[in-house]
Amino acid sequence: MKHINTALAIIALAASSTAFAAVSFDTFDTNGDGVISQKEASVNAQLVEIFADLDTDSNGELSKEEFAKVQ
Repeated sequence: MKHINTALAIIALAASSTAFAAVSFDTFDTNGDGVISQKEASVNAQLVEIFADLDTDSNGELSKEEFAKVQ
């Protein structure tokens, strides 16, 4: 069920914001540590909304691979 919810969230995000999909990982990784923290994600309401679904390893951060699911 989580995979379905993640897929639906990603589809909704892509459909609702073409500009967001064009944003690079590095735009959100403001401290350059190679992951997007919840604090870094907080600048975008859409990313905050689907953060938990994208964070497949549940470590509270998004890797480049996890973030790539949006694009």
